[in-house]
Amino acid sequence: MSEPTLLNNRYQLLELLGSGGMAVVYRAHDRMLERDVAIKVLRESFSSDPPFRDRFHQEAKAAANLSHPNIVTIHDFGFDAGRLFIVMEYVPGDHLKNIIKSRGKLSVEESLSLAIQACAGIGYAHRAGLVHCDIKPHNMLITPDMRLKVADFGIARALASISPEEKVEVVWGSPQYFSPEQATGAPPSPASDVYSLGVVMYEMLTGKLPFSATSVEELARLHRDLPPPSPSQINPDVPPALEQVLIKVLSKEPSARYRTADQLGRVLMTIKQNPSTAATSVIKEYPLASEPESQRVISTPQAAYLRREATVNASPAVKPAYQTPRAVSVSQQPIKANPLEIDWITIGLGLLALITVGGLLPFYLWVFFLYR
Repeated sequence: MSEPTLLNNRYQLLELLGSGGMAVVYRAHDRMLERDVAIKVLRESFSSDPPFRDRFHQEAKAAANLSHPNIVTIHDFGFDAGRLFIVMEYVPGDHLKNIIKSRGKLSVEESLSLAIQACAGIGYAHRAGLVHCDIKPHNMLITPDMRLKVADFGIARALASISPEEKVEVVWGSPQYFSPEQATGAPPSPASDVYSLGVVMYEMLTGKLPFSATSVEELARLHRDLPPPSPSQINPDVPPALEQVLIKVLSKEPSARYRTADQLGRVLMTIKQNPSTAATSVIKEYPLASEPESQRVISTPQAAYLRREATVNASPAVKPAYQTPRAVSVSQQPIKANPLEIDWITIGLGLLALITVGGLLPFYLWVFFLYR
């Protein structure tokens, strides 16, 4: 940029942070609130399309309702000089893709820590009725103290607006990271985000993507048809339990994965607390259908609306959206009563009552005949 540019007479663009096929991102200064922000300016080809503009506006409003420490906050949305733009929280640091490139791969402990944070933020969005649709390390910002924030919920799609029979010509997502169902144009679901999280975890642990190809069509075919190479063959430090979880979340069928990022996050917490945990015990502890009712994915427009309203109106005193699961040992499991066990105390009290009533019977008979 040769000189600063002003958007809506409020946001002064300072420096270019990055660019992609859809938008350009700048660091900017909010002259009204006197703070630095990040502004994503959509390319003119998108901004000039009225249906896309309306849809993007609706989805930006839905994403702006998300308030979580692991999600980049959306502050504002606007249209100026023929360009759509969205104003977001400015996060100092770098995105995860650059960190992986510079270091080759991350340690198992670092990978688990970052993946758990990503699951916390994305799982919160799933409970609010949103699917990100474009999970990739470029959209995961890492602060200098290794806190992760998920960005780019601007193209997230409200679950309530997705028809199960929907097929689309334009596929949202990045070919290296999108799920098999997204590759076919089918509607994304929270399980689609889980698959993309699995690809990101695979890359953190091995420094490589599970599938590589020279064309989008070939990448889509690989995601649909081929199993990923074993991560432990590339990085022997990957524990068996974690490898089994990766294979599970990279399943071709959405029903074979964990249904939401919350479920995946709880599994990863268990492995992080005890890396020697057997893979079978981890998967049994968190079966696919074990999601609590309060954290199940919204499937109706009315429920999605109510959940988003609850998210917006929630007081600061509510509990955090993601809580660390507590491992329960066998000794802590609830003890079931033996149906054949005899309760002698109850039987004794019953006999005592019977003797008492029976002892008074002659007295009742004497009174009856006396007055008669």
